[in-house]
Amino acid sequence: MSTTFYSNGKLFIAGEYLVLDGADAFALPTKFGQDLVIEDLDNKQIEWKSYDYDKHLWFEETISFDEVIKGSDPAIDTVKSTLVNILHEAYVLNPKFIDSANGYKVSTHLTFPRNWGLGTSSTLINNIAQWAGINAYTLLKNSFGGSGYDIACAQNNTPVLYRIKDNFVEQVEFNPDFKDHIYFVYLNKKQNSKSAIYSYNNHKNNHLTEKVAENNKITNSILHAKTLKEFAAAVQKHEIHLSNILEMQTIKEAVFPDFNGVIKSLGAWGGDFVMVVSNNNPKEYFLNKGYETILTYEEMIL
Repeated sequence: MSTTFYSNGKLFIAGEYLVLDGADAFALPTKFGQDLVIEDLDNKQIEWKSYDYDKHLWFEETISFDEVIKGSDPAIDTVKSTLVNILHEAYVLNPKFIDSANGYKVSTHLTFPRNWGLGTSSTLINNIAQWAGINAYTLLKNSFGGSGYDIACAQNNTPVLYRIKDNFVEQVEFNPDFKDHIYFVYLNKKQNSKSAIYSYNNHKNNHLTEKVAENNKITNSILHAKTLKEFAAAVQKHEIHLSNILEMQTIKEAVFPDFNGVIKSLGAWGGDFVMVVSNNNPKEYFLNKGYETILTYEEMIL
């Protein structure tokens, strides 16, 4: 007999970086995600297998209960050590899920390519938290770190407004008439969130309270835009606002200056997906630029 847990992937639409300093984050759960299947064993071990979206086995390891209890050396940076660290922190929060067990056979299955950046880690952490019967936000904080907006997406099947203070989550409505003019394009590289956050912390400066307030005002405009024109204007305003804070070019300025429409970075700037707002289908433009992964709003968003 097996038990299955599932978590949604995520896209960070507005409030990136500033969410770490209390700003509102607007995020959308995706139709893509990851499950975790648990079966019981009798060997005081965890036999772990992880599969990519194409059913390719990309990680396989046997982890003893003793390793989970002791934890991994933080200086070691491998897939196994990262996984052991997450399991160890789960054990610290609820020892029973190991102490009262005889062994586990675990398999995980992604429904999106790992390099897409839709939440390979956050979906795993939320699934492990469900399995161990613990708070996923606490597990994230104690293992990977981050704002927690991705856990909000993992746990909700609707658009969310998220605040890091007390992990506040509000389910919101976002189903605009103009959603057929919203596309998501993969930039052919996965961005490292930790290094991006480090860069943000080095660039943010004075007047942070005012910048957070301005972010919230723009995010509210994005969320409640009634027309495509209003939405595009608010999205562009958000890009300019954050560009000034990060002291970085927007992705459109840097890579797509000739595009007739609005392009917004999602999450860590410089990688993963961008959101494209366009009157016309932009597929041909991006294909000609060498970007082959172009999804419609309907294809991407839950």
